[in-house]
Amino acid sequence: MTGVEAIPRLPEKRPAPRIHSEWVVAPRAPDALFAALPGLHPLLAQVLHARGYQSPEQIAQFLDDPTTDGKPFQLADMDRAVARIRQAIQAGEKMAIYGDYDCDGVTACALLRTTLDRLRASAREYFPDRFDEGYGLNAAALDKLKAEGVSLVITVDCGARAMREAAHARAIGLDLVITDHHELEADALPDACAVINPKRPDCPYPHKTLAGVGVAYRLAQALSGALTGAPVDDLLDLVALGTIADVVPLTGENRRLVREGLRRMNNQPRLGLKALMDVAGVAPGAITATTVGFTLAPRLNAAGRLDTARNAYDLLMADKAEWASELAGALNKRNTQRQTITAQTARLAEEQFIHSDADDLPPLLFAMLDDAAEDRDQRIAGVIGLAAARLVERYHRPAIVVALANGEGRGSCRSIEGFHITAALDECHDLLLRYGGHAAAAGFTTRVQCLPDLRNRLLEVAARNQPEAGWSRIIRADAEIRLEKFTFETFEALQHLEPHGMGNPRPVFVARGLVVRDVQRMGRAEDGHLPPHARLRLHDGRGATWTAVGWRMGERVDELANASRIDLAFQVNVNEWQGDKRLQLTIVDWRLSD
Repeated sequence: MTGVEAIPRLPEKRPAPRIHSEWVVAPRAPDALFAALPGLHPLLAQVLHARGYQSPEQIAQFLDDPTTDGKPFQLADMDRAVARIRQAIQAGEKMAIYGDYDCDGVTACALLRTTLDRLRASAREYFPDRFDEGYGLNAAALDKLKAEGVSLVITVDCGARAMREAAHARAIGLDLVITDHHELEADALPDACAVINPKRPDCPYPHKTLAGVGVAYRLAQALSGALTGAPVDDLLDLVALGTIADVVPLTGENRRLVREGLRRMNNQPRLGLKALMDVAGVAPGAITATTVGFTLAPRLNAAGRLDTARNAYDLLMADKAEWASELAGALNKRNTQRQTITAQTARLAEEQFIHSDADDLPPLLFAMLDDAAEDRDQRIAGVIGLAAARLVERYHRPAIVVALANGEGRGSCRSIEGFHITAALDECHDLLLRYGGHAAAAGFTTRVQCLPDLRNRLLEVAARNQPEAGWSRIIRADAEIRLEKFTFETFEALQHLEPHGMGNPRPVFVARGLVVRDVQRMGRAEDGHLPPHARLRLHDGRGATWTAVGWRMGERVDELANASRIDLAFQVNVNEWQGDKRLQLTIVDWRLSD
C-alpha cells in the first residue's frame, strides 16, 4: 500500500460486537380509523397508520392507486431532451446511450435502446469498464465515441456531477443529454443540452426518488408519445428490475411502477428473464420484489462487478432462447464467484479493525485493500460495496472499503440512518477526483496519497454527527401483537402491502414473553467459524410452537444459554417444504424478557 500506513491485522476468530438497539413500537391506531375501514384487516390498517397513512382516504389511495402514467414533461429539460433526440433521429445522426455498469444502469440502457430502435434511430450502447474507466462519464470514452461518428450521447443513471466531462464533450463538439437520479453537487448542473434529474432544485416533478431506470422510462414515454403515440408499458419489467436493485424507496410512484413491472414479469417474462429464473430456481409466476432483490438482481449485477455489464445487457435484450440460456448460465456462475470474492474481501476489510467491542470502534470504518491482481477474476473493485455493506450489517456504523491500484483508490461507501454519506464526501471534495451517490451509498475515486487525509477527515465528520451515546440500531416495529392471533388469513391480508423494499419494508412486529424451547446454530460454517445462523423454537404461551430464524445471528446464540423467555422483534414469512406451507418468523432482534 504505497503511501498508506500499514494497518495491524487481527486473528481471524473474533466474537461479533454487541450493537445497542433501540426498539420503537408504533402506537395503536385510533379506534375511529378501524371503524371507518370495516372491510380491512385491522392489522393491515395498523401497519399503514404506523407508516403515516393517517386517514381512510390515504389508505385507500395506497392500496388502490394503479396509475403508472406520470407526466414526463413535468421533468425539467424533458422538452429540450425530446427536441434534441427528435432532431438526431430525423437527421440520421449516430447516438450512444452511456450507461452505468450496475443493474439500474443496465436496465435503463436496455429500455432506452429498445425505445430508440422502435423509433428507427441510429443508436448504440456504451458501458464503461469498472476496472479501467471507473464509474460515470470519462473523457477518453467521449473521445472514442466522437471518433466513431457519434454526435449525441444520452447518459442513463450517471452524469449528474460530470462537470469536467460535460465541458470536454462541449469542447470536442459532442452533444450530451444527461438522465440521472443521483445527488447534484451544490445544486450545480453540467453544461449539457438537457439535464433530466428529479433532484434538480428547479424541477417541479413531484416524485424525487426515481431510480435511474425510472428517469429513463419517463424519457421513453415522452419520446414515444411525441413521435408515435405508442405506449411503452411493456418495458415496465425493466423498470421494476432496476428500481428494486438500486434500493430506492418503494413508495409513491416507484411502488406503482414496480407493482406493474412485477405483474408483467410474472405473466409475460422476456426470454432473458425466463432463462435467469430457470438457472436461479425461481418458479414462473412467483417473482416478488424480494425475489428480484436477492435472487435475480445479484446475478445481473455480477456481470459488471467481475467482468463487463454487457453480458447482463445482452441477456435482457436476447431474442433467442438458446442464447438467453447460455448467458443466464454464465451469469449464474459469475454470481457464485462473486459471493466467494465478497466473503474474502469482507473478512480482509474487517481484520483492519483492532477492537471487538462496538463501543470502542471509530464512528466510521475505513478499510484499504490492495487490488493489483493481474487476473481480472481476482480483482476486488467490483465487490467493495458489498463488503462495505457487510461491515455496516455487523458493526452498524458507516463503512468505506477502498481498492488500491495504479496509484488510485476507488472507494465504495455504505451508511446508516442518520448519516448522509454523500454529504460527508462533499466536505472532502478537494481530496477526490470523482464521486457521487445518495444518503445511504456512494462511491469515489482519489489519488492514493490523499487517502490518509481523506480517512481522517471522514472520521472527523462522522464523530461530529454521531450521537453522544454512539450509533444505535433503530428497530421500528409497526405493532405489538400476540402471536397466537397471527394466522394465514392475517398473512394474506398483509400481502396488500407488497411490493416491499426501502421505504416500504416488510412489517416488523414485537411479541413479548415467548417461551424458549430450543436454540440451535445452523448453516454452513466457513474457515472453522461457528455456523452463521440461529434457529429458535418458541412457544407463544397459548398452545402453538413457532420456528424463528435469525440470519447471521449465530454468534448471539450464547446469549440465550439460560433464557426462559424472550421478547422478539420479527417479520413473518411462509416456509414451504414438499408442498407443506407453514408460517415462520424471521428474527430482527431479541431481548431477554424482564
